[in-house]
Amino acid sequence: MLDRSWRGVRANGLTAALTAVGVDRTRTWRDLSFGLRVRWRALLLGFHRRHVRNNEIALTALGIVIGAAISIGVVVLRQILQWVHQATFLLPPDRLLSEGVGLSWWRVLVVPCVGGLVVGVATLVIRRLRPREVVDAIEANALYGGKMSLIDSANLTLLTLLSGGFGASVGLEAAYTQLGAGFASNVGEVLRLRRHDMRTLVGCGAAAAIAAAFNAPLAGAFYAFELVIGAYSAPVLAPVTAAALAGTFTARQMGGSQPIFFVSESISIGGWDYPLFGLLGVAAAGIGILTMLCVTWIERGFRRNAIPVWLRPVIGGIGVGLVAFFWPEVLGSGHGGIEMVIANNFAPLALILLVPAKALASAFSVGSGFRGGLFSSSLFLGSIFGAASGAFLALVLPGLGIDRLAYTVVGMGTMAAAIIGAPVTMILLTLEMTANFYVTVGVTVGVIVASMIVRSTFGYSFATWRFHLRGVPIRGAQDVGWIRDLTVRKMMRRDIHTVSENLPLAELRAQFPLGGTNRVFLLDAKGDYAGMVVTADAHNPDLDERLANLRAADLRQAETQFLLPHQNVRAALDRFVSAEVEALPVLASATDRKAIGFVTEAYALRRYNQELEQARGDEFADPTLFGPV
Repeated sequence: MLDRSWRGVRANGLTAALTAVGVDRTRTWRDLSFGLRVRWRALLLGFHRRHVRNNEIALTALGIVIGAAISIGVVVLRQILQWVHQATFLLPPDRLLSEGVGLSWWRVLVVPCVGGLVVGVATLVIRRLRPREVVDAIEANALYGGKMSLIDSANLTLLTLLSGGFGASVGLEAAYTQLGAGFASNVGEVLRLRRHDMRTLVGCGAAAAIAAAFNAPLAGAFYAFELVIGAYSAPVLAPVTAAALAGTFTARQMGGSQPIFFVSESISIGGWDYPLFGLLGVAAAGIGILTMLCVTWIERGFRRNAIPVWLRPVIGGIGVGLVAFFWPEVLGSGHGGIEMVIANNFAPLALILLVPAKALASAFSVGSGFRGGLFSSSLFLGSIFGAASGAFLALVLPGLGIDRLAYTVVGMGTMAAAIIGAPVTMILLTLEMTANFYVTVGVTVGVIVASMIVRSTFGYSFATWRFHLRGVPIRGAQDVGWIRDLTVRKMMRRDIHTVSENLPLAELRAQFPLGGTNRVFLLDAKGDYAGMVVTADAHNPDLDERLANLRAADLRQAETQFLLPHQNVRAALDRFVSAEVEALPVLASATDRKAIGFVTEAYALRRYNQELEQARGDEFADPTLFGPV
């Protein structure tokens, strides 16, 4: 029996040997898989028993391990994407798709359309199997304490890989961060980490993914601080930075030490360039907002015409193919196109035409249902916009010695900051890409201007704008879940005093003397809210001479300002600021103007601070701080 088994091993491997001794192969592999899972969980629980939850050094070590693992995944995904491009577009191995070199015209037209069909069918199948929205890293940290589904993350990664592989004008950074953060989140759940540690670990996953993707550890770390964690603080510094460094070093060992975009030429910047960089930021903010709105308009057009979900990427692929027929550089994420722009391989007119072409192709891709992000796409869009601006300024202002490469780099960082919404990340990415302090200062000028304009006029980055369209009430990772739960309904007082707006002021004084209620709410003839009167104002002695002719409506204020029961505390505080009053009524709904209660600004602020302190206490409390329990 043993002799036959050994001959089976030599002839056909382990499977033949198991068959020879009469062992059920399916059961054997199942048992082996189960044993490996048990050992893995036992190892993680061993870490748990060693108080990983309460040990910043252990959390940092865990971040290093996670960062290295995620970096390997990033490198593998990038290589798979290149293989798919070689198969679909017959791309040479040493070329990138967005270089637009050597592509057959019929493949440029057909492949994105076929890819749209593949992505549409895959999306339909995944939605039927898992009919829910995928929670990304920002939303997970803001609303779910860092909890993410690894299966959903893998599904999104697959869809993004298919989208980019068939030429959609999107980047893989969304897949990198989704898979990395999802993996880190699941490790944290197995270890039963605290909410604060879970959020930190999700930030580690995102930081490692971006750092490995761009070979830029500082940019990766601050991407996590700005977008995923929502704050920079000492407890998260070591784990997140260590994860980003581990991701970078691992990627360098596997694929080289140069940044993905490297500027080796010297760049000349004069004093007049900095005001022009500010103007570049203004224009970049406008283009960025318009690009984000175009995505929304395309999505609404599909929904308005009731086009099936699986068919939308097909139509989007047709649009991308038509744009790429004239400008093949819009295909893919744009990494190769950025290198060509930096190498000054485009004429000024081509650059000017590429700006709307790339913006339109990206809007078609994302708006139609292709999955992917706009990180690298916004960098490419910014590079061609900056290069076009530099070429134009050099033509009209020849005496200033305009360096087109400087405007290329500044445009790249500025546009990405306007769309992605991570200004420090883009500044540091430029620093790591150029190692030039003066260029980094120029990027800082443009980034500050663009970010300020987008924040004050539009109010969202691309990620948070997508949340807004879905009805998710967050503007970033700093909007933790308790803010959503602390609603106006929970804060309002129901002992509301109402009178008719036509009540004579003298009667109002008699009913509500000084020292009683502070305010009275007015109702119109239908019983709807019509404003409010502060009782102290009603008892103003200056009104005594005209008292007989005055009614309650003559002193009303905040007639159009009110709160709704479902609004959260942050929305309520914003309304107090805009209304400039100390109390606001709560109406039944936006259409039913019946007053059901009121909230004071002082009470809302007090409840906000109480919940904030409690949340911080829950996150940073250490049950073993004063000894074992």
